[in-house]
Amino acid sequence: MASDPEHPSLSSLGKVGKYSGEIGGLEEPLINGGHGPKNYSVAAAILPFLFPALGGLLYGYDIGATSCATISVESATLSGISWYDLSSVEIGLITSGSLYGALIGSLLAFNVADFLGRRRELILAAVLYFVGALVTALAPDLPVMVIGRLVFGIGIGLAMHAAPMYIAETAPSKIRGRLISLKEFFIVLGMVGGYGFGSLLVDIVAGWRYMYGASTPLAVIMGIGMWWLPASPRWLLLRAIQGKGNMQELKETAICCLRRVRGPVFGDSAPEQVDEILAELSYVGEEKEATLSEMFKGKCLKALIIGAGLVLFQQITGQPSVLYYAASILQSAGFSAASDATRVSILLGLLKLIMTGAAVLVVDRLGRRPLLLGGVSGMVISLFLLGSYYLFLDNVPVVAVAALLLYVGCYQISFGPIGWLMISEIFPLRLRGRGLSIAVLVNFGANALVTFAFSPLKALLGAAILFYIFGAIAVLSLLFIFFVVPETKGLTLEEIEAQCL
Repeated sequence: MASDPEHPSLSSLGKVGKYSGEIGGLEEPLINGGHGPKNYSVAAAILPFLFPALGGLLYGYDIGATSCATISVESATLSGISWYDLSSVEIGLITSGSLYGALIGSLLAFNVADFLGRRRELILAAVLYFVGALVTALAPDLPVMVIGRLVFGIGIGLAMHAAPMYIAETAPSKIRGRLISLKEFFIVLGMVGGYGFGSLLVDIVAGWRYMYGASTPLAVIMGIGMWWLPASPRWLLLRAIQGKGNMQELKETAICCLRRVRGPVFGDSAPEQVDEILAELSYVGEEKEATLSEMFKGKCLKALIIGAGLVLFQQITGQPSVLYYAASILQSAGFSAASDATRVSILLGLLKLIMTGAAVLVVDRLGRRPLLLGGVSGMVISLFLLGSYYLFLDNVPVVAVAALLLYVGCYQISFGPIGWLMISEIFPLRLRGRGLSIAVLVNFGANALVTFAFSPLKALLGAAILFYIFGAIAVLSLLFIFFVVPETKGLTLEEIEAQCL
């Protein structure tokens, strides 16, 4: 073997990105399951996607419902509690409690993910969702409510870590991008559902309890569904090749699991596919158990740069901040809905749904890079337009409205779904659990940083300069995507590891 696949040169980062992951002259055993005739059943692929995706739906629902629940819990007449007179810090603990929990969940995932496996991690996430929602809904006082929010947030951290991995490792390569991007669609669907359900209950006494309690049935369905689904075949084979069980027994289990997630049409080709995956895992060195130091060298460092870089830019290009201004922008343009923040949120949520749906439909046909490059280019234009509006175009509100809608639409066809898709695909299998936990931690950490830094930066610099800064960061993200991020369309996970890292 002429080259060491375990320690590729970091100088190849630019080459891989620019030339869509092509490498010349390297021959390796590649799985042909993704390139031959159709070898999966769409019907069989639905449930291995649907139950993990409920974790995303619950995450989105929590975002939407909390925006209405904080209004309800502060109302002297409608909160149904005696401790409704909450300070801004206490309201902040309620709204961001799940975010802190998600950070804790991401740290937990780093240590337990590969031991538990994707399926059991999602079952644990469903249990935490259920307990967190129940404790929050029945909370007799603020401390108990915050504890419930933290527990629910830990469930978010685990679910957003394990769901992309489980879907990526069980989905056929031809529709993997579509299914993982559809998980982002479920997050947005949950947000719209949370806004809508919350707006119906916000005028009911103790409505916030019903808003949070509504998560429990979905958590139960998610838990039962994940209990019924098989383990990830690739996770089983990783344990087999690393000597963490009987090789023959794990192979037979992986064959059964693969048949279940691919459907009857897969037929007798499951044993052959399992043998090919094992051969590929051996070729790329997966039989050696991962160490912490390996996260920061060779192919995993490259995957970490790609994955963590994408989710970092996903947050620091201003996504939370732009949405913060949505109500005032629409109000300045004379839209009556802008007087009601909930209606504005529903309006933007529907736009997000439409654009995410568009990305889902084309991601496996156009590829990841074209969507990222096109979408982020639109974000750059919209951010500079927003900066100009607040600086010298304040008498032309249609500019701000157009920029707002352009930003939201472009984000939802690029960073929104593709960021989560890429981090689920790019890490080598034996390092995927830890690598993805670092990427999820970066995502939630950057989200918290941008959210908390926004107000002081706005007071210091003004909205115009802030949007110009976000625009400049978006330009940097565009360069990062062009030179660093590879194309993974149509490749199996083993081919991505062999060709792109």
